[in-house]
Amino acid sequence: MIVAMQEAASEEQIQVVIEHLMEMGFSVHRTTGERQSILAAVGARADFDTRNLEVLSGVEHVHRISAPYKLSGRSFRPEGTVIQFSNGVKVGGDQVVVMAGPCSVESREQLFTVAEQIAKAGARALRGGAFKPRSSPYSFQGLGIEALKLLREAGDKFNLLVISEVMEISQIGQMLPYIDIFQVGARNMQNFNLLRELGKVKRPVLLKRGIAATMEELLLSAEYIMSGGNYEVILCERGIRTFETYTRNTLDICAIPIIHKLSHLPMASDPSHGTGLRDKVAPMARASVAAGADVLLIEVHHDPDKALSDGAQSLYPQQFAELMDTLRMIAPAVGRKIA
Repeated sequence: MIVAMQEAASEEQIQVVIEHLMEMGFSVHRTTGERQSILAAVGARADFDTRNLEVLSGVEHVHRISAPYKLSGRSFRPEGTVIQFSNGVKVGGDQVVVMAGPCSVESREQLFTVAEQIAKAGARALRGGAFKPRSSPYSFQGLGIEALKLLREAGDKFNLLVISEVMEISQIGQMLPYIDIFQVGARNMQNFNLLRELGKVKRPVLLKRGIAATMEELLLSAEYIMSGGNYEVILCERGIRTFETYTRNTLDICAIPIIHKLSHLPMASDPSHGTGLRDKVAPMARASVAAGADVLLIEVHHDPDKALSDGAQSLYPQQFAELMDTLRMIAPAVGRKIA
């Protein structure tokens, strides 16, 4: 249920409504928009009369939500969510933020070489895996804490935010001193225990869509994080598994405008994983911006032929720079700008 307060509602009136909702057995999540406060009441109770709330002072209107996702739905924050970072980067709104870097951190030389190149080209965040979930147990699994330290050092040197994947609850505390954004991979989209714990952390989370997940399932996974009090969630389309085998996955660009209609959360696109082919990354990145993506996640490696993971889908730094130049022309055509 959503309770929209009047623009002139006082703090005392808002608190009375919150107390009333809690007495009814709901947990209440409050968001304050540009014009009014919105109260989202979450709970299993169905036997209530919205008129009992509509008569309270300061209430503009009350309506039930039929969708199973309450906090991630557009009605909770109609104006959209904008996540602002200390270095001035904003995710959401009219900016398109590009996050780039290697699939995994392999060495200091590799990471700093790539970080310098992507920063010069205009990326605002450095991505890199410290803990790598791999399909084969014999593949490179990442450098762990050493990689996190290198990411933080490179991020600070080149004024880049740091995003890296968290795989299990025990890693959250280890990663907090080093990263600005937690990434939850496709394999963990429905790791609900992990999502609950991330809901307790005041740090943005980029949540990737599972390889066979519906959009509703993605929004429900976001709901687990938001129900814990962390509303800074970025949803990410990274390709789903279909019958097509030419590409690694099928990048569902339709998901970008659909999620924007259903949810207030920023939407990211990962054309690197979405295609798995270097020469397809740039076209899908351009299409994603045209479709309304708020974030692009691009894999870049200075020597991808020797990369320890995902070299085939990693751009050379020069290719990335050329892509950024192209995106700066496309973004204004759809009312956006490259951050």
